[in-house]
Formats: sequence, C-alpha cells, structure tokens
Amino acid sequence: MAYVERLPVAVPLSPDVEYRPGRARPYRARVRWSDPHFRGRRSLSRSFATGDEAQEWLDGLMASALRGVDPAVAVRPLAAYGEAHMALALRGLEPKTTDPYLAGWRLRVVPSLGHLPVRMVSNGAVDRSVYGWIADGCGRSTVKNSLAVLVRVMEQARRDGLIADNPARVSGWQAEYRKAEVELDDPRSLALRDWQALTELAAALVSRSYDRFAGWGEVVVFAACTAARIGEVSGVRVGDIDPVTWMWTVRRQTTPSPGGMADKATKSKRARRVPLIEEVRPLVARRLLVAGRDPMARLFTGPRGGRISTAVLRDATHWDEVVVKLGYEHLRRHDLRHTGLTWMADAGVPLHVLRVIAGHGSLATTQRYLHPDLRALTEAGQALSRRLAAPQAVAAPPAVSGRQR
Repeated sequence: MAYVERLPVAVPLSPDVEYRPGRARPYRARVRWSDPHFRGRRSLSRSFATGDEAQEWLDGLMASALRGVDPAVAVRPLAAYGEAHMALALRGLEPKTTDPYLAGWRLRVVPSLGHLPVRMVSNGAVDRSVYGWIADGCGRSTVKNSLAVLVRVMEQARRDGLIADNPARVSGWQAEYRKAEVELDDPRSLALRDWQALTELAAALVSRSYDRFAGWGEVVVFAACTAARIGEVSGVRVGDIDPVTWMWTVRRQTTPSPGGMADKATKSKRARRVPLIEEVRPLVARRLLVAGRDPMARLFTGPRGGRISTAVLRDATHWDEVVVKLGYEHLRRHDLRHTGLTWMADAGVPLHVLRVIAGHGSLATTQRYLHPDLRALTEAGQALSRRLAAPQAVAAPPAVSGRQR
C-alpha cells in the first residue's frame, strides 16, 4: 500500500497552568486538543519550577500547532525523532558514509542531546556537546561525523516544520584541534605553575558549584597530583588504592556511552601503577573512610552519587567562568594531567618511570614534558668539558713506508 501523507492541520489548543504547592516543580502546564484525523481528545502536560517556564512551554506548543505540527510530535525527544526519520535524513549517502554517521549518532549525539525535545536543541546545547566530545578525546573526524548526522536530522526537523532554523550548524570547534596540535608540541605550556595555583583553582571551583560541593575540588587536586585523566579519576574504586604503600593501580576509566556512563579499559588497554604523593594522601584517606569497605565502591562521585565525566565537572563548577577569572583562559580539565606530568618531570622523575606513570605508548610523547632549562643546558656543557679535559691516550702517528716518503 502506498504511503499517504496527511496534510498538516492547524488545531486549536486549550492551554492552562495549574499551581500545585508543596512540590519541587509546582507549575503544571497542560494542553488539550481534538485530533482532526482520529477524532479523539488528547492532552499533554509537564511540570516546571516557575510559571514563566510553564508559559514558555505552552507558547511553543501553540506556535507549532498553528503551523500544523501535532503537539505530541513537537515534544518528541531528539533520540526518538532521529530514529523515526533517520533513513530520510541520510538519503543519498553511500554506506561507507552512513556507517560512521550512525556510530556518531549512537555513541555521541544520543547520550549528549537525545533526551531533549527537538524544539529545545539550541546552538548553545550543540556547542557544549561538541566541546565535550573534544574534551573526551574524540578525534577530528569523529566529531565531524557526529556533528554531520546531527545537522541532517535537524535539517529534516526544519523541513517538517518543527524548528525554524538548524541549531546544529555551529562553527569554531576546529580551533580546538589547532590548540591540541600546539599542546602536543608543548604540553608544558598548559600546566598550572605550582601547588598554590592548584589549590586556589580547586577552592574557586567548589565555591562556584551548587551547594559548594567539596568533591569537585578533591577530583581536581587528585587528577593533578596523579597526572590522571578525569575518566580515570571517575573510575577509581576502593580496591584500587593500597593505603600501605600509597599506590593507585589504574585499571579503568569511566566515559560516556550509549545509555549513560560506562566503565571500560584505560586508554592504553593496560593497568598501571601511580604513586600517591604525601600532599594528596589525607584527601584519599578521607575518601576511603566515606566510601567504606566495599572494594568496588567508587572513590569519587558527584553530589548525588553519580559518576563524573569531564563535561559534568565543567558544568557543575562553571569551569569556563572560573578559569577566566583566575587568568587561565585556555585551561581545560585535561590540563590537570599535563600539570602533574610537568611537575614530575621537573622533579627529576626518570623518563622511563614517567612514561609508566603516564601510561604513554610512545616514549616521544613523554619526552615533550622534559624541560631543557638553562641549568640543564649548562650542566650538559660542563659534562662535555669534563670529558674533553680528561687525560686521553695519545695515538701514535701512522707508520710511513719508504715509497710514501
């Protein structure tokens, strides 16, 4: 049977807002209408914290209804809309292109934005998601494919009349990779200068967070002192810490995945051991007491016990705002790892040991943290002078034959 498209019909809505005291979200907005196709009475409702939010939701539904958009479709989450219309959104593409697009949709777009109604996906939300993917270590092509499939789905929503403009057409994110290239050449330039700078940053982040949650500061200090990735900090379990030798065995990282946060192997796919310096031991001891004796209990969690990601840390502490006020405009969560590795290199940790702590696969990556400062260069020159000044056996001149004379 051929598909028959139903013409959009503008339907009148009956909106109302009910105030219900004693609730966390006391304002319930509701719309009711008669379905012109199925001859039934239908309704939608949602609760909000303020009356303005409730009225804004109603205004958006009424505007969509005037354009012939079914109110139930207008509030459909992005994940559901994308699954229903993905074949249409990706029409004309070859399989070799659709495969990475669908992977980007499944692994990045849906976990980041899939819960939002299509109408609520904004330029800002897409921006934050893209920068979150970059901070999580996604490559340039991965981000490009993920953004491309989102652009196509939102373009289909625009053609369907759900939105007026495509919010996924964002720009500027490529500059993050140019910054990353500089980082690869000189990661030391991204490190905090000293312990005082680290503690000031941690205190400022806690102060800016909701209810001044001290755990955010503990995550920041622990990450810098162990030169670990935020995902690895999130994955620490009680059983990974040896409070006798003060050694942390890094076995996993917690990262975003379809359906939420999930544990997986470390980036190098191998466990490694990291020493816990004296400055961070009291912090770790407190966390061990709070976590209890269960070896699988997480050492670091959010204020409600949730798992931490770099994006969660950024949003909960207003990271971007705080670092700008402190004069670290370009500081990211991953730069805490650069800080720890830089401090260890300056403290004289041997290169092969630093590589093990960092979990680097290539020795060349670790070498970028070594700083050939003036003292080191002077010592190198003095070593060469000592070598040249040492007594050397004088080699006898070669014998010369009579014919050569």
